[in-house]
Amino acid sequence: MSDFTSNFWHWYVAIISLVSIVGCGVLLWVQSKARAPKGKAELHGHVWDDDLTEYNNPMPSWWMWLFYLTIVFALGYLVVYPGLGNFAGTFKWTSANEYEAEMQQANAQYAPLFEKYLKVDIVTLSKDREANAVGQRLFLNSCAQCHGSDAGGAKGFPNLRDKDWLYGGDPATIEASITNGRNGVMPALGAAIGGEQGVKEMAEYVRSLSGLKHDAAMAAAAKPKFAICGACHGADGKGNQQVGAPNLTDDIWLYSSAAEEIANTITNGRGTNQLVPGQSAMPAHKDKLEPAKIRLLAAYVYSLGGGMPAVAAAEAPPATAPPK
Repeated sequence: MSDFTSNFWHWYVAIISLVSIVGCGVLLWVQSKARAPKGKAELHGHVWDDDLTEYNNPMPSWWMWLFYLTIVFALGYLVVYPGLGNFAGTFKWTSANEYEAEMQQANAQYAPLFEKYLKVDIVTLSKDREANAVGQRLFLNSCAQCHGSDAGGAKGFPNLRDKDWLYGGDPATIEASITNGRNGVMPALGAAIGGEQGVKEMAEYVRSLSGLKHDAAMAAAAKPKFAICGACHGADGKGNQQVGAPNLTDDIWLYSSAAEEIANTITNGRGTNQLVPGQSAMPAHKDKLEPAKIRLLAAYVYSLGGGMPAVAAAEAPPATAPPK
């Protein structure tokens, strides 16, 4: 049972639960005392299908006692298990503790099966059908909620099947991203580039970088101010994987290529919580998955077709700028 925010709800739930159970017992006892007049069963006057009638015969005693047993069971259950507000029960049982125990048991049982994969490099694993089958299941359980079951991504969530990578698509970087997460942040720059008009002009300039239809005059007016953006995206707008700044010159957009959406990004920035639409944090999985499972996940992502050749750096640094 979750902790309540005030004692009122604790007592509210506890009292209603107890009163309901006791009330059922009282009702059962009262009804068991009812007897037909002069010990003779009588018709209730209800008739169905011409000849099906209802008498006021009491229920058999064994049936009544079964009801009493359910009441005793309910009271016993509330003594040993949580159900009365914040009262934890004498067994101190919680679903979270049971889950943790089951996970520990499963990890102890299956750890040897996964450990063998730690001895194999990610590129080799990505070509192993058995390893990819396991990696796909892990992906569906841990990653598909954001990136989609086909890893094709969605608005605000990267496509993992293409060659466009914010931090790099080499094996070590993919593994590092899954392990430590990514926390991309783009600051709100509306005031820095001239307010509403400056934002509109910059949106047109950003569209021009990737060859999209744009207002040439507005783009030209914004070009000198792009140096503010170039600190992360580069003077040519081609991005910087060291800080997770996206390439603004290609035709891949994480949010949208519409001028209004680009203007919104420039004005308000992009935050740090990927679970909120329009924000850009990826959670770390090192506390949820063992290293062997993370390696299998990385191998599966690499096998999807977007993986890049290995590079010298083992891990890309944390992001300081979000995707476009």
